[in-house]
Amino acid sequence: MPRLIRRLVIAAIVIAIVGSIVYAKALRPIAVQTFAVAPTDLLIEVMGTGTVEARVSTIVSPKIQGRLVDLPVDQGSSVAKGQIIARLDDSDLRRRVELAQANIEIARAGLTRLEAETQRAQAVEKNAQRDDERTSAAFDRGAATETERDRSTERIAIAQAELATAVAGVAEGRKSLIAAQVNLEYEQARLDDTLIKAPFDGLIIRRDRDPGDIVLPGSSIYQLIALDEIWVSAWVDETTLASIAPDQPARVIFRSEPTRPYQGRVARVGREADRETRELIVDVTIDPLPERWAIGQRAEVYIESQRLDGALAVPIAAIAVRQGKQGVYLNRNGKARWVECELGQRSADQVEISKGLNENDAVIWSATSGARSALRDGRRVTGS
Repeated sequence: MPRLIRRLVIAAIVIAIVGSIVYAKALRPIAVQTFAVAPTDLLIEVMGTGTVEARVSTIVSPKIQGRLVDLPVDQGSSVAKGQIIARLDDSDLRRRVELAQANIEIARAGLTRLEAETQRAQAVEKNAQRDDERTSAAFDRGAATETERDRSTERIAIAQAELATAVAGVAEGRKSLIAAQVNLEYEQARLDDTLIKAPFDGLIIRRDRDPGDIVLPGSSIYQLIALDEIWVSAWVDETTLASIAPDQPARVIFRSEPTRPYQGRVARVGREADRETRELIVDVTIDPLPERWAIGQRAEVYIESQRLDGALAVPIAAIAVRQGKQGVYLNRNGKARWVECELGQRSADQVEISKGLNENDAVIWSATSGARSALRDGRRVTGS
């Protein structure tokens, strides 16, 4: 008898456990959330993911090769147009400028000497002209010989040749002076290029070099952006192109502040789609910007493309799939009843039901995360 009693007790325990499992799985009411279907204004949005970018951005680089000796600003620094933001070693170029200045003085002195020689040659030529005139007059009167007249003519030719040489020397001296001045301007410009200035008002977002580095023309020292227009460049599917236009309002959600939406507006719509992803870029301005932001920071953009007035819509969480068909569960006298639906437009958290539901229907879904599969047709439910 004791053995039979033990067997009966064990069997009762097993039956109780199985019964509790069956009750929990099939009979105990499931806690659900309920949504009363009613006409609502549904905001349809186009969603895209992108990064924070500046409309105007540039790499600050030197025009000449040199060694960096001073970097007075760093990443995060605000700079003004024309502000000196880097210096190259200028000792060699300063000596070249001094040499160019000395060459100008030499060229200037040479030109002064040539101009004086020209004046002397002009005086000699005039004297020769006057002497020739007197000799010719004397020859006509018979007071001078033919030899004297020939010598007078020869002196004029020599004086004119010397004058021509002096004039040519002055022209050459002037060209030498101009060349020296141009060379000074060139060397001065190279010296000026050792002072690297900000091309516009903006913000240094990256510094790529340190003092002592050798930099080449075109190599990056800083990356500078203008703060006039900062936007999110978001990739959106090409199928949404017809519903997007400049000036449409938008919401921007930064991943650093996922619970706070920032207001934005479409600035421009790209005109080239990626041939692999079939997406295009839409630039959305943000006003105001977050207190802390970074170029390249990820963000989601929701562009308002349409408003549906008086639409029947349910939360996206309420949509369930049975045998490949979409629909919802309704609360009918405390039991879940499956209803197949046709879905329409979708907002950030709701979806339009174009067919299958009526106003005041009580749509339900599991209140426990991950337990939606337990909700099935005919299952008892509880909750509000």
